Amino acid sequence: MWSRIADSIIRFRLPLMGLIALITVIMGYYATKVELSYDMNRTVPAEDPDMIFLNKFKDQFGEDGNMVAVGVHDSAVYQLDNFRKFKKLSDDIRKISGVNEVLSLSRLKVILKDTAKSKFYLSPIFPDSIASQEELDSLLSEVRKQKIYMGQLVNVTNGATMMLVSVEKSVANSSKRLDLINKLHALGDKFSAETNGHGVDKGIELRYAGLPFIRSVVAQQVKRELSFFTYMSAIVTGLIMLVFFRSVRAVLFSMVMIGVMVVWTLGTIALFGFKITLLSGLISPVIVTIGITNAIYLLNKYHVEFVKSRNKVEAIRVVVQRMGLATFLTNLTVAIGFLTLLSTDIVVLREFGIVAGINIIALFFVSLVMIPGILTWLPEPSPKHLRHLNFKILGWFVKSVDLMVHRSRPVIYIITTAITIAAVVGMMKLVSVSFMVDDLPEESQIKRDLKFFEANFSGIMPIEFMVDTGKRRGLLQVNTLKKIEEFEYFLDSISFISRPVSLVSFVKASKQAFYNNNPSFYSLPTNQEKGFILRYMKGQTDNSGLFKSFADSTFQKMRISAQMADIGSIRMDSLISGVINPKIDSLFGDPSKAETEVKVNVTGTSVLFIKGNKFLVANLWESLILAFALITLSMAALFANARMIIISLIPNLIALMITAGIMGYFHIPLKASTALIFSITFGISVDNSIRFLAKYRQELLSTGFFVPHAVSESILETGKAIIYTSIVLFAGFIIFTFSDFGGTVALGILTSTTLVISMFTNLILLPALILTFDKPKNKKGEKLLIDDFDSTGYGETEDEEIDLSKIRIHDRKGFE
Repeated sequence: MWSRIADSIIRFRLPLMGLIALITVIMGYYATKVELSYDMNRTVPAEDPDMIFLNKFKDQFGEDGNMVAVGVHDSAVYQLDNFRKFKKLSDDIRKISGVNEVLSLSRLKVILKDTAKSKFYLSPIFPDSIASQEELDSLLSEVRKQKIYMGQLVNVTNGATMMLVSVEKSVANSSKRLDLINKLHALGDKFSAETNGHGVDKGIELRYAGLPFIRSVVAQQVKRELSFFTYMSAIVTGLIMLVFFRSVRAVLFSMVMIGVMVVWTLGTIALFGFKITLLSGLISPVIVTIGITNAIYLLNKYHVEFVKSRNKVEAIRVVVQRMGLATFLTNLTVAIGFLTLLSTDIVVLREFGIVAGINIIALFFVSLVMIPGILTWLPEPSPKHLRHLNFKILGWFVKSVDLMVHRSRPVIYIITTAITIAAVVGMMKLVSVSFMVDDLPEESQIKRDLKFFEANFSGIMPIEFMVDTGKRRGLLQVNTLKKIEEFEYFLDSISFISRPVSLVSFVKASKQAFYNNNPSFYSLPTNQEKGFILRYMKGQTDNSGLFKSFADSTFQKMRISAQMADIGSIRMDSLISGVINPKIDSLFGDPSKAETEVKVNVTGTSVLFIKGNKFLVANLWESLILAFALITLSMAALFANARMIIISLIPNLIALMITAGIMGYFHIPLKASTALIFSITFGISVDNSIRFLAKYRQELLSTGFFVPHAVSESILETGKAIIYTSIVLFAGFIIFTFSDFGGTVALGILTSTTLVISMFTNLILLPALILTFDKPKNKKGEKLLIDDFDSTGYGETEDEEIDLSKIRIHDRKGFE
């Protein structure tokens, strides 16, 4: 079959190249339409009960994660000239397209009562024009009386203040958000520049936070890193190829091939209607790295065969014949590692697996067509291009490994056992924890600004509560409001949760307004006061704007809204399940019981983040197990020998265990980016085992099943292949350490580390295990799939193999 394929590729290389070019043009068209993802909630399935509840909550009360916070911690803002500029800044931000509302110190409104109409109304505290510092101080004094705002927009201890910018949902979840954030930044920079010299040495510094802002910054960085890592991976691996082959032509047409695959990758993302996320942004560099290893394998085999035959066309034909199956199977095992992500319930992982898996399979076909096809048009390789076949340093190294395997197997087993035990101990230290912005470095401006909001306002991450009284106008009962107030006091007592805002806050502020804004009356009305105060509130409807975001039109359900610090998934999970939910049960009764009248549920983007992190890690482990099962089946198809399957998997599993142990010792938590390492590297590292065992099988057949000699020949010939490809893969993944995202850095370091460890386990431990445990027998007529697999990747010029079983020694006496 492969002979016919080889002849077809050589004969029809021009139309095949044309087909690839046509597909590339089509995919390039779709690639121009690829978009960035601005949604961080896709880690929880849409049909999950908590996600359904959150979506209903948002439909009822509006978005919880669409606020951008702008903070100030400078007393100079309270100087008249600076305050005027701050007020103008607030008004200008309100005018930005996509901004719903701006709630800031300068735009605060006070609740007043209209005795004629028996209703409340809102009135601005600060007029359009403030004449003097004395007038400003008087108005600020009035603000301090409005307890509904104190602790929310103003830190009463140090005077720090923040502005809350509400962003339209359609803008918050689209690329329009970038333009909004850029305009917001521009206005902020202008404000800081204009306040320079007005009692401030460097201008008043503004701090920014909030999920729309953080997501915008992350999306912009993902876009930059997608280009950076794609180019860097091509440059680094291309330089390695240049050093190896000493051929600019080889590097250039390899770059053309991976360029085609990058276009296909981006086109696939757009064609399937996906968007680029932090994960899918890594696919292109991964494709580049794996594509270069394909090119190296095929080019090296071409050089080996050219030295043998000195016939270019024949050498190309042999490359396809003997390396076609090898390339397919090695690409397949890598693709399996990605495609198993289809078994997960998480959208971002499934999209990642689909795009990566499909394009790695496509990479096989593109490699097998383009490289042989281009080689037919290029001149024959010169002696300079063939020097890598006799690299003496590597020759010495693999010979040393061969001696070690034959003479020091007990030492190898002792060291391996000790390292494995240490790895298991490290694995026991592994924890699964994520922070909502943990991918950003600690020294980044976002992290510094986030700490400002956590220190002054208890954080900015949304946490929400839905209160359902179970009956119409149930929220207007004083006893119910008192229970809710007690729950809010409890929340406020938690240091990393801000003082909640709810209908209770408005009722208390309304009582204060009823008593002419006397701050001592900021409390819930008594039964005697209820009739007078609630009479004013009866005129309020959901359309009035006062309660629209905090209560439904029937006053049966209400929202309690708060912000919290980014305390991490473990502490957040403990907080909700071990602290908040028990308090809800003690105050209102178990919400799962039918007899409970008032039911309170915790929800919000922060809560779904916890569940999303659990889903991510659990699903990634399941996909790893599935990858292990599928790759084991692939090995079974190749070898049809249970003993060899176990022997081949042990070195790769130990490599993964060592990496997991390193994560435990160095406190690298399990999360999406780090758990993904195991699925990626398992498929890649198994390639080394397959290549080694393929050569081992060939040597067994040619040496009459003499295991020691077969192992030695396999080490000497495939050892260089394993080393060179490991170097390329290491270089391709280590560039991720230049990322600004902590998860991507960890992915780069740990993937590179795993592949290096796998190189040593497959070079040293695998042959040692074969020598100890493999007892092959020559079964007449036996034909395995692995027998069609050519593992020759790197090595000195090969001599023709001699089948010792066909040698016959004749009795010379018959000729006398």
